[in-house]
Amino acid sequence: MLKNSKKKVLLISILLVFLLLITACQPKAPTTSSNSSKSASKTLTVWHIDQGPAEESLKNAVKRFEKSHPGVTVKLVRQENDPYKTKLTVAMGGGNPPDVFHSWGGGWLKKFVDAGQVKDLTNVVDKNDYLPAAISSSTFNEKVYGLPVTMNIVPVWYNKEIFEKYNLQEPQTYDELVEIIKTLKSNGIIPFALANQSKWTGSLYMMYLAERIGGKELFNEAYGRSGRGFDDVAYIQAATKIQELVKMGAFPEGVNGMNYDTGQSRQLLYTNKAGMSIDGSWFLNTLRNEMPEFEKKLGFFMFPSIQGGKGSDKEIVGGVSPVFSVAEKGANKDLAVELVKELAGKETAKEMANKASKISAVKGVEYEDEYAQKINDIMQKAEYLQTYYDQTLPTEVATEHLDTTQAIFGLSLTPEEAVKKVEEKAKEVIK
Repeated sequence: MLKNSKKKVLLISILLVFLLLITACQPKAPTTSSNSSKSASKTLTVWHIDQGPAEESLKNAVKRFEKSHPGVTVKLVRQENDPYKTKLTVAMGGGNPPDVFHSWGGGWLKKFVDAGQVKDLTNVVDKNDYLPAAISSSTFNEKVYGLPVTMNIVPVWYNKEIFEKYNLQEPQTYDELVEIIKTLKSNGIIPFALANQSKWTGSLYMMYLAERIGGKELFNEAYGRSGRGFDDVAYIQAATKIQELVKMGAFPEGVNGMNYDTGQSRQLLYTNKAGMSIDGSWFLNTLRNEMPEFEKKLGFFMFPSIQGGKGSDKEIVGGVSPVFSVAEKGANKDLAVELVKELAGKETAKEMANKASKISAVKGVEYEDEYAQKINDIMQKAEYLQTYYDQTLPTEVATEHLDTTQAIFGLSLTPEEAVKKVEEKAKEVIK
């Protein structure tokens, strides 16, 4: 009996050793450290509207971010400018926004901030890394809700070959600009390439004319409800001048039905059918992407002063873009904040400045691109920056401004009727 027991113990021992050997030889399951599990299988989505060299700068920023965050994938999704505004609003309202999104700061971003849809970045970024005029566009009640990358100004672009052919000089006054318009028109050339289906493109003309007539405080008084309103005589005169230009044939036929995003206005410039265009400094980036050979023909000047007006050509229409913010309802907000820091970092801003001719919103960037340096010099000498109405005003007022301005170009409202509608909406909305 004892002998059998010893045999059983021996057999059990052998079996245990055998099992241990088999277990030791089995492939080990992969370890899941907290760091790898956090980064693996996470995807961040970024919505933006840049293209060409500017988009390449964003792609390079994404590559740097993905390299420093193994396992994280960033989807960079380019949207068309005008549909994007509606698409983001719907996504925000539906609770399914991108993790990181583009904006222009101002009132357009603030509506999302007021709805609690944007993450507060105040305590996780250093606002001193950015130019005050730039970071202020995304700062509300002393809290930062977005980081700016670059800034833009709005000059008058023109075809140097056409100007030389007809012995035209860059105008110093509005009267001189009108003479240029007359000369171009009489020679079968469209003076201004404008596609105004999107409405904001025509708004650039309204903003400049109103500022040159009423001075830099005109908009601030109307917006702040502290003096002149949106029905001030300066706005009436600006609208009147637009309609004078329309009747002179300064714009293409069917201007309000032409699409900016598809390049209908730019093609008029590229094919020498138009002599000038009022557009943002982002136009150079677009041109280099669409028709780089046209750059040798390209010149620009700032919108001239108007005799008897209170404004000057040292006062510039412009804005900040892109501004990158983090959606409050995003699943990976902390990771998205780190991505925004890369997208709006010095390396990205430098690349955009020198490859897309933009003005850096980040301090300490040196310029290599000739156009970027020229635009920066103008910005440095500027005495005032008038931000875009449609990005600064509350949405309802901005919409009224855009709708009535388009109607002014279409001659379907008188100047008095148009500005009255904007003022009434401002009284209703701005408290």
